[in-house]
Amino acid sequence: MQRIIEFLSSLRMTLLGGAFLAASLVFMLFHVEPPPYANPAWGAVVICGLPLLYWAFWRIRNSKGVSKISASLLISIAMFACIALSLSGDAHNLFAAGEVAFIMAIGGILEQKTVERAKKGLKKLIGLTPAQGRRISGGREEMVPLEEIIPGDVLRVLPGEAIPVDGEVVSGNSSVDQSILTGESLPVDKAPGDSVYCGTINRFGAVELRATKVGEDSSLQKLIRLVKEAENNKAPMQRIIDKWAAWLVPAALLVAILTFVFTRDITRAVTVLVVFCPCALALATPTSIMAAIGQATKHGVIIKSGDALERMGRVDCVAFDKTGTLTHGRLHVSRVEGGDEVLQLAASLERYSEHPVAKAICAHYHGAYLEVENFAATPGVGVAGDIGGRRVVIGRGAELTVDGVYMGKITVEDEPKASGFETVRRLRDMDVGVVMLTGDNEGAAGAVAEQAGIEQVYAGLLPAQKVEKIRELRDSGKRVCMIGDGVNDAPALKTADLGVAMGGMGSDIAVEAADIALIGDDISKIPYLKRLSRATVRLIRFNITLSMCINFVAIVLSILAVLGPISGALVHNAGSVLVVLNAALLYDRKYR
Repeated sequence: MQRIIEFLSSLRMTLLGGAFLAASLVFMLFHVEPPPYANPAWGAVVICGLPLLYWAFWRIRNSKGVSKISASLLISIAMFACIALSLSGDAHNLFAAGEVAFIMAIGGILEQKTVERAKKGLKKLIGLTPAQGRRISGGREEMVPLEEIIPGDVLRVLPGEAIPVDGEVVSGNSSVDQSILTGESLPVDKAPGDSVYCGTINRFGAVELRATKVGEDSSLQKLIRLVKEAENNKAPMQRIIDKWAAWLVPAALLVAILTFVFTRDITRAVTVLVVFCPCALALATPTSIMAAIGQATKHGVIIKSGDALERMGRVDCVAFDKTGTLTHGRLHVSRVEGGDEVLQLAASLERYSEHPVAKAICAHYHGAYLEVENFAATPGVGVAGDIGGRRVVIGRGAELTVDGVYMGKITVEDEPKASGFETVRRLRDMDVGVVMLTGDNEGAAGAVAEQAGIEQVYAGLLPAQKVEKIRELRDSGKRVCMIGDGVNDAPALKTADLGVAMGGMGSDIAVEAADIALIGDDISKIPYLKRLSRATVRLIRFNITLSMCINFVAIVLSILAVLGPISGALVHNAGSVLVVLNAALLYDRKYR
């Protein structure tokens, strides 16, 4: 049965129901009287009305207390009343039954389009978990399934491979890309005794490690659980008409009954039920939201739900990730200690290396390279070579020595976004607090925060610690918007009141976890989003007020017999059109 209801509720079938309704209207306008059971309006009643009837009974059966009462119940009662009138005399009353069902079906589809969200991100996150590892046992190497690895096993990880478990390096040196967990812009050098994490990528040298946490205890699996828990803790947006149905349905029935008691006119009572149906109210929210989402899309912002748009207006604290959010995620040389000679020696040596720091140094240098002999690179340690008969070594932190004598240092940083500084200033002007949550080290985080004017900085955070900071901010009464781009940001994006992801360079998982995605990675859109959200909420409230006023006038006219079921349906349809047109104006509104 549910499959049938889902089929009837589809956009294609709803439009077919609208076509039947239009044909019925044409017959009415040209005074054509089709046989009672051949009225095209039956198509709209069946296609659009059956899903409403199904959900009305489903709520009665499965919900508790006043939540049993829904807008679908009121529409169903009005439909049956109109059908009864049409069968007992005027077949045109069937049009009113089909009209209220069709308008509600359109409202439901619009609202569904604004709140539906793909669930691909979690699957991609789960897909990052390696399926097997190279276990060393008795001097032999064998590939074994991840399920067979236990704490204490020694594993070998080659360059380019994902690390299958959490562990400790026992031999070898390398650099590991930990951005999946920490968001760090640079690979982290690893030597014996250092910890490594499941799902991170071994970039350069082969290492052997001893497994410490495997399976569900690994860092990546904990990250997956955090995303699942945060997703489950976010309730879907409840339809506004269902929030009001607890008093709307009894009120409609009471007014209809009193109308019949005092007038002894069943037609007036049915008309009251028809015009009481909250069709314009059902369209007030989704049409405004669709227009706002269209407006945002023109500016390179993807808003996944109306609920997210509304929450954006209430945000009073924005938490920024650093790498890829306030910075471009690409390295550049910010300082050279030791002058041009140090830069020339370093560039000449680093041009043979594939390390990201080496590429940044070479990109910064525009002079002639010196000849290098006996070049050697030790993963996780540095590079060395002979230049002009001198032994030149570049170690950790890009410190350069010549024949064992310290010569200078090249500082490499992630390039900050100029738009980030302006965004922070504008948010402060809007009385919105700003903090930074990053997995990067304190030095790198502090440098960017100082330039951007961010005073609250929390550095060196793992995904679970970011989530904890978000919860602390929320517990203090803040409504928090988290802005990030990496896989490691996904749990925090889910936990915050609102999550905004970098849609251009950000990971697919972060984009799926977020409520809003910035396609051009332009965080200057955040203040624009707040203004758009506030304008949309004001428009929704205006449309709701307008729809209720139209309904009130129509109810009075129905009691006075000025309107019948058909004319009442047309008037209340006109109210729906007004609401849609008013919402459409939001699409082309200009924002500074």
